[in-house]
Amino acid sequence: MRTYFLKDGKEISEYFCSEAEWVNSPRSFMQRQLDIYYIDAIENTDVFCLHVNDLVFLLENFPEMERYARLSMGTVFGHLIERITSLRFTTAKEKYDHFCSTYQDIYGRIPLGMIATYLGITQETLSRIRAEK
Repeated sequence: MRTYFLKDGKEISEYFCSEAEWVNSPRSFMQRQLDIYYIDAIENTDVFCLHVNDLVFLLENFPEMERYARLSMGTVFGHLIERITSLRFTTAKEKYDHFCSTYQDIYGRIPLGMIATYLGITQETLSRIRAEK
């Protein structure tokens, strides 16, 4: 699965997740309105969906669900801080290396065009970086 947004008609990948991971739009959940992010299955996927009211019920009535959600959000927050740091302070090669280590279990299954938009580089630059390895 991936989260992406549209900029000038192009899809820009923002986040990827693998099997048994939780994906949502925290902003949409908190504000109860549409967000700029889309969630897309990039492989055949079995998905469980909850209406926001049902999720709120679970979080309010089952402490283990609230704890799981809190820990999951902490993981996402940590990932986003690392991503911001990588985007601001590293070279394209370092960004790619960080991507490979962050998504080591799934990066071989993600189309290169999606990886390039995630890294903020062209697909040609990504191909050059990969050829150096």
